[in-house]
Amino acid sequence: MVSEADIRSGMPLKELQPIFIFLAVVLLLLSASCSRRTVPADAVHGKSGRSAGGVLIKTSEFTLIIPDVSLSQSETKQLEQFINAGIGLSVASNKATPEDIIRTARGYLGVPHCMGGTTAKCMDCSGLIFRIFARHGITLPHNSEEQARYGRIITEKKMLMPGDLVFFVRTYSSSRLITHSGIFIGEDRFIHTSSGKGVTITPLNDPYWKERYLFGTRIFE
Repeated sequence: MVSEADIRSGMPLKELQPIFIFLAVVLLLLSASCSRRTVPADAVHGKSGRSAGGVLIKTSEFTLIIPDVSLSQSETKQLEQFINAGIGLSVASNKATPEDIIRTARGYLGVPHCMGGTTAKCMDCSGLIFRIFARHGITLPHNSEEQARYGRIITEKKMLMPGDLVFFVRTYSSSRLITHSGIFIGEDRFIHTSSGKGVTITPLNDPYWKERYLFGTRIFE
């Protein structure tokens, strides 16, 4: 360290420069450390509660912030486990476009709901996505939570583009976190299979779906 006596004794400026640089780096690191502490402790550890601020998930590889969702502590833990098990998987698009997917999806409007269904006779939410993508040579699982592993996660609802998949929680009692899926078609609307209406188009800001929205994924880049 540089003492006042060293400065008074006339230590050359050139010799002092490395010491000043070292002190500046230490101060910078301390400042960064303090700034990280401004993140709520609950959020850092995945205990977001049901706050309007969203959820912050930290893994060994990255930090994921999802602003448009409110999860309980146990749901946040489930989300962390889901992410650690693998997300962002790639899938061949086989030259299909978002417009192709949406056009095909509209052709199923009015098809009734049935659990496990994947045909024009009846289908569930993941069955609709499974069938639509299969018609364009794209293989996705017939399960909403597993479908959510494919494509790039879109954490902000305002960044969704037509053709993106959208995922929801708490739509029925299940041990799984993600229980519903649909296809974003633009203008804040998505097409999906509703248990009451069958294949239908619904606003994302509908109170029921807004409360349960989790994130989107982008298959087509």
